[in-house]
This record gives sequence, structure tokens and C-alpha cells, in this order.
Amino acid sequence: MSDHPPYARRLPMSVQTDAHDAAARKAHDRLPFAVYLLAFSLFAMGSAEFLLAGVLPDIADDLHISLSSAGALISAFAIGVVIGGPPLAVLTLRWPRRTTLVISQVAFAVFVAIGLVTDNFTVLIVTRFLCGLAYAGFWAVAAVTAIGLVAPERTARASGVVVSGLSIAMVGGGPAGAFLSHFTGWQGGFWAVVALTVLGAVSTATAVPATKAAQEPSVSRELRTMRQPQLWVVYVATLLSTAAYMISYNYLAALLRDVTGVGSVWVPPILVLFGVGAFFGLFIGGRIADGRPHHALLIGAGGILVTSVLLALLADYAPAVIILVLLLGIAGFVLNPAVYGRVFTVAADAPTLAGATAVSMFQLGISLVPVLAGVALGAGAGLTSIPWIGAGLAVLTVPVVLIDRTLARGRAGGPQTSES
Repeated sequence: MSDHPPYARRLPMSVQTDAHDAAARKAHDRLPFAVYLLAFSLFAMGSAEFLLAGVLPDIADDLHISLSSAGALISAFAIGVVIGGPPLAVLTLRWPRRTTLVISQVAFAVFVAIGLVTDNFTVLIVTRFLCGLAYAGFWAVAAVTAIGLVAPERTARASGVVVSGLSIAMVGGGPAGAFLSHFTGWQGGFWAVVALTVLGAVSTATAVPATKAAQEPSVSRELRTMRQPQLWVVYVATLLSTAAYMISYNYLAALLRDVTGVGSVWVPPILVLFGVGAFFGLFIGGRIADGRPHHALLIGAGGILVTSVLLALLADYAPAVIILVLLLGIAGFVLNPAVYGRVFTVAADAPTLAGATAVSMFQLGISLVPVLAGVALGAGAGLTSIPWIGAGLAVLTVPVVLIDRTLARGRAGGPQTSES
């Protein structure tokens, strides 16, 4: 007796083949579970970055320091990410990637924990800097590991999923940690970060496959890769585009309260819409960027430009602002998979140092936000000047993307590329 049900025998061979091909395509389209584990780990560690802003007053009161002094904790973390990531990438270049991931997660958890059990502000500053180092090291190697787990045509999508962990941290992990700290003291949210980071380390050690570089790791080859002008064009696009949407996001709460007139109770739900938009943006961008990365970059930059201008012009109208917050999240995160996809395309032979530097540029873009906003606000401009700055940064992003596209076409041997 046949093992197949009667109806299966009646199906024409072509139908069975088509069904098999469709199932194979669907399975091929799915990303490995390990990619999502890496995104979870980035969420756990990234939550510590966005949680800090919500508990700064409590830290200042607990340590008997000024609020401005407590703000140095944010700068210490950012400096660790910006200047520490690339050297750390070179130092760990010959380490197995999974080992590097686990060590950086454990180190991050340990440094956070040390900061939680001290009442010495200097020690806390140092641990925040060291956390920034570990965070940058994990982020860069996680992106390289993710693209090593997928086919070349899924590179941008895989890196986009990993980066989505950061967007969850921004709109979910940070606020949730601050909420927890409200009931447990400012340390409570950070202890949750420690627990989640340890869980991520265990998951990485047990469920993320070992991956190898296409070539034997070489410091000299990595450094030669960094000398490519095109790679630095991509980095400039990364910095400008990140600052373009983050400057509006970082001041949305103030804009909503002081200009739009939204009640404080509604501000967090509206900010969550930015995160919802970020998920849609990553979904859309990940699918466009693998085949047409410059289309994704231009669509994202154009979207940031339009939404920023409308946000400045319609700041008094709550319904419009609510919709624009969602659209800003979409536009900003459409860019991310394409940015990382371009980095790993240009630096395909030596992606580790290039990936670490991309992380530094992303963080540098975030770090520029308070500087640019501070200049505008200090000069007497109102809060609506902030999205205008974002629009200006988006405008600057466009020619940089066009330069990269021109260089990419020349590198491919002419205008016959998929984006022509």
C-alpha cells in the first residue's frame, strides 16, 4: 500500500513540482533563527543606552552630583562606541566570531554590574566607557556573523534584522527599563539588562553556529580595505542619515508637549509609533536593499526630508504629527539595511573592521544630535527648528548617496547594474 494519500497520486507531476519549488523558495526566504537571536542580544545590550536618559535625575540624586555631571555617563558610553570599536575589531580579528560575541556580552554584563554596586562616580564613568567598547565589539561582529549565515542575496535583510534589535531597545527596552526603575530604584532597569545580556550570551554560545570568514583574517587586508574612498562615502551617508532622523526623534517628547500641546500621558504611546514605523521600515528596506540598495537609501533620505519638513510646518496639529511620527520611523529605518549592505559589499574581503567603523559612524551620528540641536536652541530658535535641521541633514545625504551609486557603477564596469 502506498504511503501517499490518494489525492497526492492524482496531482499532475508539474503541480507537485511547482508546489515543491514554492515550498523551497519559502524556506530559502526565511532567515536562520540565529539571526534573530543576535537581534535579541543587541536589544538587551542596547536597552542600557536608551534606559540611561530616563533615570539620569535619579542617578544624580543618588550620587549627589549635578544633572549635567550625570549626563557625562551618556558621553562616556558614546565615546567608548565611537573610538573603541575599530581597534577592538582588529584586536579580536583572529578570534572565532562566536567566541568574540560571547566574551563581549559577558564583559558588557560584568561592567554594567560593577557600575551598579559602586557609589563612586568615577568608577561608574569608567564602566560606562568599557560598556561602550564591549557594545561596539558585539554589534560589529554580530552583523558580520549574520551575513555569514545567509546567502549573499540576503545580506542586507539579515543585517537589517540584527539592527532591528536596536530599534526595539530604543522604543521598548529603554522605556520599559525606566518604568521598572521607577519602582525598584535606578539600578533595577540595569539589573534587567544584565539578566537579558547573560541570557543572550548563553543563547549565542548554544544556538548560534560557528561561522568562518571567506578568507583567513588579515589585519593588513582589513586596513587596506579601510583606505577605499568609496567606503568612507558610505560612512558619511551613515552619519548624516542617522543624525537626520534621530535629531527629530530625540526631541519629539518636547515638541509634542510644548508645541503640539499633547498631554504627557499620550507622549509615550505616540513615541511607540516611531518604533512601529521602524519595524515597517526595516521590513521594506531589507527587501529593497538586497537588490537595489541605492533606491532604498534615496527613498529613506527623501522620506526623512519630507516628513521633517511637514513635522516643522504642522507641529501645531496633533493628528498630523501623530501620523508623521510613524512615517519618520519608516523613512529612517528603510535606510539601515541598505547602509550595512553597502558597507559589507564594498568591504567584502575584510568586513570586520569595516563593520565596527560603521557602528562607530552610526553612534557618532546620534552623538551629533545634541550638539546641533544645542546650537539652534541656544541661538533662540524654537523647537520647530529641530526637524528643519533634520531636513537639512537629509538633503546633504542625497548627493553622498548619488556619489556612492556612481562609484558603484564604475566599480561594476558600467551602467549595466541592477540599479541603472
